[in-house]
Amino acid sequence: MGDRERLRAAAADVFGWPELRAEQLDAMEQVVAGRDVFVVLPTGAGKSAVYQVPGVLLDGLVVVVSPLIALQRDQVAALREAGAPTAVLVNSGQSEEDNEKAWEAVRRGEARYLFVSPEQLANPEVLARVGRPALFVVDEAHCVSAWGHDFRPDYLRLATAVERVGRPPVLALTATAGATVREDVITHLGMRDPLVVAIGFDRPNLSLEVRMFTSDDDKRRALLDWVRDAPRPGLVYVATRKDAARYAEELGVDPFHAGMRAAERERVQDAFMRGSTDLVVATSAFGMGIDKPDVRFVAHASAPGSLDAYYQEIGRAGRDGEPGEAVLFYRPQDLGLQRFLQSRRVDRDDLLALAAFVGEHPGLRVTELVRESGRSRRNVTTGVNLLERVGAVVVDGARFRLVAEPARAADLAAEEAERLQRLDKSRIEVLRAYAETRACRRQHLIGYFGEVLERACGNCDTCWSGDAGTGVSANPEYPAQSRVHHTEFGPGTVVQSETDRLTVLFEAVGYKTLSLEAVHAADVLGRHP
Repeated sequence: MGDRERLRAAAADVFGWPELRAEQLDAMEQVVAGRDVFVVLPTGAGKSAVYQVPGVLLDGLVVVVSPLIALQRDQVAALREAGAPTAVLVNSGQSEEDNEKAWEAVRRGEARYLFVSPEQLANPEVLARVGRPALFVVDEAHCVSAWGHDFRPDYLRLATAVERVGRPPVLALTATAGATVREDVITHLGMRDPLVVAIGFDRPNLSLEVRMFTSDDDKRRALLDWVRDAPRPGLVYVATRKDAARYAEELGVDPFHAGMRAAERERVQDAFMRGSTDLVVATSAFGMGIDKPDVRFVAHASAPGSLDAYYQEIGRAGRDGEPGEAVLFYRPQDLGLQRFLQSRRVDRDDLLALAAFVGEHPGLRVTELVRESGRSRRNVTTGVNLLERVGAVVVDGARFRLVAEPARAADLAAEEAERLQRLDKSRIEVLRAYAETRACRRQHLIGYFGEVLERACGNCDTCWSGDAGTGVSANPEYPAQSRVHHTEFGPGTVVQSETDRLTVLFEAVGYKTLSLEAVHAADVLGRHP
């Protein structure tokens, strides 16, 4: 029996899945063969199956790096319910006794799947206990990339962790990664000639709508009225903890945000997943990895920080294939709040002090730097990542060594932090373009991810109103994903191509939307060789 037949049999016998998508099967086959694989599948399309099914066939431990304790718990519960080989998790949210039981199962070879956080893998003792796994899985892999919408500094240390556990095959999974993010993830994870499996970003069963307001009070009343009448279950996303509490109180439901106690967040999430509550008002802290098939709507009380984040959040509606609604209640002035929330507050003097400390204490790991310097883990991780990005710090076996004069290192790292902040702010302008477009909204959305929808979708507000016309064609002169060079902004990659405009991700300044008429008139843009 060949690998594909064995994979189909495992999917049916263990998980009860009579069929696998062709893309899933292609990825699984290469995983079993020992090749690095990068998988981009839309939310709800079965990314987890790509490691779950091969895990039945592999001879050894499958390490799954997952960013949230709640997500780890849900994934382990799903494996146990399916009757798959033993799955365990190790995290700070459970007792030391339970963690030790999990490690004992790993040591005895009884555990097939081990779920851990990226922060844990910075600890040499954890890596030693992991041993030599058969597969290293990075879930929510867009968190590796500073171009992605949910960058996590600890994810950048995973390439070192992979090497220290014997360089097993690497499987990266995400629902939102255009070509630029994919390239960044592949580079930072040290993936070797990976198979890239990606299917379309279009979710035709989701209707897309933006409702425009000038007054915050009008917007709030309109959202409350709409949500009260909307089919449920549903999710309302808000920008701040204060808004979560306020809207939740007015709707008579529970809020969810990062400022709540972990036990309370868990209670709210579990109630929503079980169906004992049919509405949650939440900040972006809610949702990563949430797999509830029957969510009928996702409403945003304010614009999120990027189109990437918006796509991922609305993707939680209609996973069962039935109609779902994605409605953005939009006030242009709200984007100012997102600019504030997106600011990366990195202080040059702080970077200087960290660089000097690394220089005076060469050979320390992240956990040792945190302990010896008295700084927070996030402060250290963000700082050394910036210093490494600009070549001021080198890493050997997870140990850091300064190779530049501290003042110069701090200057370069501060400049890089400013560049990343410009990128964050430019993402907000891309979101503005989506909210204010008069073209087919779905064409605009999936065009951002490098795909072209030849005809207007018929299932968005601009199509319903007749404003969308017959469709938006790509510009053949500057197709999506082509490399270009601007006389002012420098090199970049086209992420969206239309007949009259381009959206380009420039390495130095972030996203820019360019009028092709202006580009041609000034002769400022050319194809990069």
